[in-house]
Amino acid sequence: MKIGLVLHELHRSENDLAHKLLHVSERHKADHSIYHLARDLARWSQHHVREIAEIGKHYDQDLDPEPRTETGLGERLREKSSELIGRRSHAALLLLLDLREVYTMTSGVSADWEMLGQAAQGIKHHDLLDVTQRCHPDTLRQLRWANAMLKENSTQILVS
Repeated sequence: MKIGLVLHELHRSENDLAHKLLHVSERHKADHSIYHLARDLARWSQHHVREIAEIGKHYDQDLDPEPRTETGLGERLREKSSELIGRRSHAALLLLLDLREVYTMTSGVSADWEMLGQAAQGIKHHDLLDVTQRCHPDTLRQLRWANAMLKENSTQILVS
């Protein structure tokens, strides 16, 4: 069975997504809706990391249950630069780039959840299926948020 490999990749991907969302929130702190929502969405992925680590034990995976965090220095630097840059045009383009990356990363995480859910159904592993049914809807909401933010911001940023 290769389920352990998918769990390992999903654990890494959820960690990366949480980290990226925190990075986006810090970099765009001047935009309060981006800042607060991205932080909330990052917590969802951090929760998923813990869930994956727990279920991973059943598939011989020793995954760290604690989400990866960043040192305070990097965070403070991004927050300070966000305050200085504010909503200037290149910062706005950076927002679109960040949202696009979040959307792409979230799409990959969603595909992994989908594969895992299909495998869990196929082999009738109800604990694994329960985890996918709890976590995948959050990922779909993260994906919809990134898409909505791209739609909301693209026209104004790209034509101004």
